[in-house]
Amino acid sequence: MLKRILSGESCAECRLCCVFDRYDVWETPVFTEQLCRRIAAQKPEVRFVPKDGGYILRVESFDEEGLFRCPALTPTGCMLGDDKPFDCRIWPYRIMNVGGRRAITIASICEELYSRPLSQLVGLLKDGLAADIFAYADSHPEIVKPYYEGYPVLMFEPEKRYI
Repeated sequence: MLKRILSGESCAECRLCCVFDRYDVWETPVFTEQLCRRIAAQKPEVRFVPKDGGYILRVESFDEEGLFRCPALTPTGCMLGDDKPFDCRIWPYRIMNVGGRRAITIASICEELYSRPLSQLVGLLKDGLAADIFAYADSHPEIVKPYYEGYPVLMFEPEKRYI
């Protein structure tokens, strides 16, 4: 979804979005049942927890560096390829509940995108990505995360007007 402004090579080199510490483990993606089965077929030890119609990873331990790596991450990238969870396909954009209203934010940890001009980040949203994100959230409300301080809000969902 972000290939217009973010190269696959940049993501493959970084992989920061696939690694979580104790403070950002809440950001692990929401998986569909089908994706859970695909991961479990290769890594049966992985456990998932139901979350509002989707599934999140059950994080039980961290490695010696205090990190949890997504079990779908392999030495060559994500084992799910282009079928990765929606959260992953739009990262570092996030959809969050800000004061009862859905908004698209951006994670500052992604240096590749965060260093881009704001006009480019918002421009991609205006060119259709925002509509796709809000539409997906309509049918998958489990991907909407509570607002977390430090995530700049790029766009609020347009208010629905009724006649």
